[in-house]
Amino acid sequence: MKLSVLTENTASAHFLAEHGLSYFIEYDNKKILFDTGATDVFVKNASKLNINLNLADIIVLSHGHWDHGNGLKFIENKTLITHPNSFIERFRKGEKNNIGLSLSETEIKNKFSLIRSKEPYYITENIIFLGEIPRVNNFEAKTTSYVKENGEDDFIDDDTAIAIIKDEELIIVSACSHSGICNIVEYSKKLTGINSVKAVIGGFHLKKQDAQTKKTIEYFKQNKVKTLLPSHCTQLPALAMFYNEFKIKQVKSGMIFKF
Repeated sequence: MKLSVLTENTASAHFLAEHGLSYFIEYDNKKILFDTGATDVFVKNASKLNINLNLADIIVLSHGHWDHGNGLKFIENKTLITHPNSFIERFRKGEKNNIGLSLSETEIKNKFSLIRSKEPYYITENIIFLGEIPRVNNFEAKTTSYVKENGEDDFIDDDTAIAIIKDEELIIVSACSHSGICNIVEYSKKLTGINSVKAVIGGFHLKKQDAQTKKTIEYFKQNKVKTLLPSHCTQLPALAMFYNEFKIKQVKSGMIFKF
């Protein structure tokens, strides 16, 4: 399995960066564009990596936030899968700027062959769009700083990830983990019946050296996850804790990982 980082908050040499995330996944005879970042940075970095985005079999949109989906303006004529609630307008509490997608659901339907699913969707028997993530533990996704267009608290129930099965182990690709990275891993294990987790890469949505970050680290230790690559929305205080425990490496645009 090969994962190329097209968009990240931090750049490696000769590549561009922005606040956003986009990965290109190649596995099981499929090419998957996982999120598109905020602008056309993913297109420019793909070109530098000699990746032809026209060959992508499917686009997975992890959730309806601008930094993961506004790049959809720069690609079209693909199958796109996402949660049905990815298209609502949403805001940070006390602010008036929509942090949802710039394209409307109608515009996206006109550009893509759209699949909406709350349920798991098997791209192949070994690549699973997880759909809506059950929030089962007592330390993740319990509070939110977002509201929906109707004023209700927005817990980003559309937030999802991809589970990949390789050599009877799991590789989990997350985007922002508003639903909780441990919840995502647990659901992947339950869905597949596989308990061995080889790698977890993506945004963990951890910001502080607090109880949630500590419990997340404990969870990964207990589950003996072999490779951890927190990125994007995982902020420096939390990254420092992960480095101290796991000697992680920083994920940058232009990097290629093979699992």
